[in-house]
Order: sequence, then C-alpha cells, then structure tokens
Amino acid sequence: MPRPKFQTLTEQMYYVLLCLTRERCGTDIMDLIPAVTGGRVCVGSGTLYNLLEEFVQAGMIRQTQAQGRKRSYLLTEKGRAVLIAEYRRIRAQAEDFTRMFDGAGETG
Repeated sequence: MPRPKFQTLTEQMYYVLLCLTRERCGTDIMDLIPAVTGGRVCVGSGTLYNLLEEFVQAGMIRQTQAQGRKRSYLLTEKGRAVLIAEYRRIRAQAEDFTRMFDGAGETG
C-alpha cells in the first residue's frame, strides 16, 4: 500500500519548505539550498517548480507575488506543521542511531 503523499519528505522537499519560512522566489531557493547544505543538496529548476506547484496545490505554501515570470512563495500553517513533523521524524532517527551505536565507537 503506498504511503500518503507528503507523509515523509525527500531532502529536496524538506529544504524547499525550510527556505520558505521567509518569502522567496524560485531562484532564491535554488541558490540558498546548496549554500545552507554546503553543496550536499541541490535542486534543479524542473524539480523545484514541480515541487512548488505540488506544495501550492496541497496548501503547504502560497504564492505571495507575481512579477512577470518571477513568483514568490511563503510557507502556510499547514506547510509549517508538515515541516515540523518531518524535523521531529529526522531527530527521532538520529536519536535511534545514537542509542543503537552508543559506545560502539562507530559514529565517527
């Protein structure tokens, strides 16, 4: 049985939502994600604009401005709740790792 959409987020989804805690346009998001992650995560324009559209349709972000082709977006309360839930899920995974490897000397 497939899981519900957005029950868990990919890294790219997570960082797009995280970027939208402040109003930003797509270009700003594409520049900010690699800067924040030290280049570990990048989002291409096709992926980004598909995600933005899906997030708008799901009510997780809203469009705030449109000037020509440039559009800006901002996280909604629903999007904030999804982002916080994902953060908690990731933290729980890290805590499980620490608990399982505690004292094993394999974390470094």
